[in-house]
Amino acid sequence: MITLTELTDLAESQPTHRILKPWWDCLMEYLVIIMLMVSLLAATLLISKDKVVCLPCDHTVVAPNSTTSSARAQSHNQPLPPKPEAPQVSAGREGPGEAATAKPTVSQRHRTTVEARRQHNTAAHITNLDPQQYVYISQVCYQKALPWYSKYFPYVALVHTIILMFSGNFWFKFPKTSSKVEHFVSILGKCFESPWTTKAVTETANEDSENSQNRNKMLKSIVAEAPSAEKDSIGPPITTTTSCPEVTFELPVTGSTSMNILDKQDGEQAKALFEKVRKFRAHTEDGDMIYKFYVGQTVVKTVKFLFILSYTFTFVNSINFKHICRPKIENVTGYSVFYCTHSMAHMLQKLLISYIILIALYGLVCLYTLFWLFRGCLKEYSFEKVREESNFSDIPDVKNDFAFLLHMVDQYDQLYSKRFAIFLSEGCESKLLEMNLNHEWTYEKLRQHVSKNVQGKLELQLFMLSGIPKAVFDMTDLEVLKLELIPDVKLPAKMSQMVCLKELYLYHCPARVDQIAFNFLRDHLHILHVKFTDIGEIPLWVYSLKNLIELHLSGNLNSETNKAIGLESLKELRHLRVLTLKSNLSKIPTNVMELAAHLSKLVIQNDGTKLLVLNNLKKLANLGELELQNCELERIPHAIFSLTNLHELDLKSNNIRSIEEIVSFQHIKRLFSLKLWHNSISTIPATIGLIKSLEKLFLSNNKLESLPSALFTLRKLRHLDLSHNLLTTVPSDIQQLANLQIFSITKNRVETLSVHLFDCLKMKTLQLGQNSIVFIPAEIGQLKQLSYLELKGNNLERLPPEIGACASLRKNNLIVDELLFDRLPIEVQDQLAEQDFSSAV
Repeated sequence: MITLTELTDLAESQPTHRILKPWWDCLMEYLVIIMLMVSLLAATLLISKDKVVCLPCDHTVVAPNSTTSSARAQSHNQPLPPKPEAPQVSAGREGPGEAATAKPTVSQRHRTTVEARRQHNTAAHITNLDPQQYVYISQVCYQKALPWYSKYFPYVALVHTIILMFSGNFWFKFPKTSSKVEHFVSILGKCFESPWTTKAVTETANEDSENSQNRNKMLKSIVAEAPSAEKDSIGPPITTTTSCPEVTFELPVTGSTSMNILDKQDGEQAKALFEKVRKFRAHTEDGDMIYKFYVGQTVVKTVKFLFILSYTFTFVNSINFKHICRPKIENVTGYSVFYCTHSMAHMLQKLLISYIILIALYGLVCLYTLFWLFRGCLKEYSFEKVREESNFSDIPDVKNDFAFLLHMVDQYDQLYSKRFAIFLSEGCESKLLEMNLNHEWTYEKLRQHVSKNVQGKLELQLFMLSGIPKAVFDMTDLEVLKLELIPDVKLPAKMSQMVCLKELYLYHCPARVDQIAFNFLRDHLHILHVKFTDIGEIPLWVYSLKNLIELHLSGNLNSETNKAIGLESLKELRHLRVLTLKSNLSKIPTNVMELAAHLSKLVIQNDGTKLLVLNNLKKLANLGELELQNCELERIPHAIFSLTNLHELDLKSNNIRSIEEIVSFQHIKRLFSLKLWHNSISTIPATIGLIKSLEKLFLSNNKLESLPSALFTLRKLRHLDLSHNLLTTVPSDIQQLANLQIFSITKNRVETLSVHLFDCLKMKTLQLGQNSIVFIPAEIGQLKQLSYLELKGNNLERLPPEIGACASLRKNNLIVDELLFDRLPIEVQDQLAEQDFSSAV
């Protein structure tokens, strides 16, 4: 017995992909079910009642006369029927002699003929066969005389019906397509029932009503003011326009806040749905396998329909009630011809007619399906109507299998596609993420992430969020805002409250800004950092920040597709003083030269791309700092020597091998910092002594083996970095650098130190690590201002006790092996520790 619970479970387990079945598929399923019932009924009747009944007959008999009957009886060794008696004639009218020759009358002849026929017929149906012979004859004639279609039509129809049933659902069963279908149906159902869908649709309706009300109010006000305006106006109306690119204007929202209230769990589920839809779209738009399978199975069903009709009409006439059987078994029965009747003929004819009607209807539906498939392009699906009816104008059109599935859903109910489209909109996803973001990132939580940077400014860094929390704009004391890897950045009018904000970072954050926020940034923002992948990602409103002082751009500025864009609007930044370009430039953009009059610092970090054209550097006459890093330079560019106001030059990480041109630096009277580090310089020319104004010299990470004595004639030198070279000794001429405060010779090959090194009494930082030094002279105690000493990585066995005389040296700033420190006298150790403690207090 089947319980009610099992029936309920069976009903609930019906395939959920019914929403992908259009009306013609459903109709074909019903037709197939009816055909299945017809074929099963016919098969059941054939199994239970199908038979033929046969009687022998002789088709050689032409007339029913006695001679023929006698011959037939003799041929079959059967007794002849008795002859009919002659009719008696009345004795009154004829004599006995006349009886033999008298002719019968017409009525007598008629009676005689009728009687003869009656006797003949009676004799023809008497076969005298045994019942077993009749059964045998019926079985033989069933196989011999009955056409195959009468015997096998129900089974053939059953097989065809099963094939049609399988063909109608093949794309639901094939693994390559069924997985996509099941996934799509699952996502579609969740999107349809998601609370976020209802809220998005509700807000769309509210915004439409609010916009219509606002338009009506504006029209009424215009109509009301029109007469007075016509009276007061003399000339044509004046229209004002703004030339600020990519500045959006937002209307104040006064309507329902239903979108701002959503359960956290529902919000997370909607967020997961957006991600699933995105991945499913990328997966299904790669191919059109589902579409091809559906078209293929429809073609198969159509061909099958034509085949069934063609052979059915051919054999339909073979189903008859009467059949003539010639089994060639005269030796068994004595007869050669039998007359048979098929008991199921009439029923099979009716069932066959019903089957043909069903097949014809099925074929018409198949033809309509083919017409629908090839009438339009089902590999593309447009949400144009949805975009017009809603405020989500960014819903993208889809293609391939994704489009075909949506077309199939539309045949079931278009509401599914409309509600599903919400999860394709990036704007809708942004609203959801924004709402969840504001719920998670409260003012208190943001305040915990605020810190002070190196410059002592209050800084907030937001990394990989879905947007900017609204609470950020309530931090009126914030000075630096860093936004990194945030896909949708909107700077609203509320940003004007951040009166202390002076520095903004936009790292891979294409930002949109409100008009009020733009006006605020234009007047208050001084430093802007933008990191991008392509130059097109730079917000165009950046070039309109007229009060900007520093602009730092990091990304691909050498893209061929964006040459037209370039940095054409830099000329608007009249207050710009510092420009940093981290890119792969082959030449300095000509638009940079438009800043020549007021640019004081230019930094180009070229990521290993060779910088070829440098002659236009001469135009930057007021340039004070220049950095050309990683530009694959082989020599110092001659254009640099024309920058008479230059005071800092950094040529880090190039391929400079010779610096013979360094003599030309004597014409740059203000140059005090020269950085030639991370190059391939092997020798320093003696002409370096001509740069009398030099105070900082960086020659680390080169291939220097010796130092010229002219180097030590630079009496103003305060910072000398010679680390990571091949030096073996420190010349005694170093004592001439009386103003030297920072000296680094880390990671060289120095074995002994000259005592004259410690005659530089203004020394504050001394880095001698990673060498082969075996002894530290006691004269180190003369460096009263020494505050940092690095000795680790040498061959020292002990430290001189005089190191305690370095009054400014602390234990934490003494970089040395612990074993060597422990070998110092206890009083020296205590002295260094006390200095460390007093500085901490």
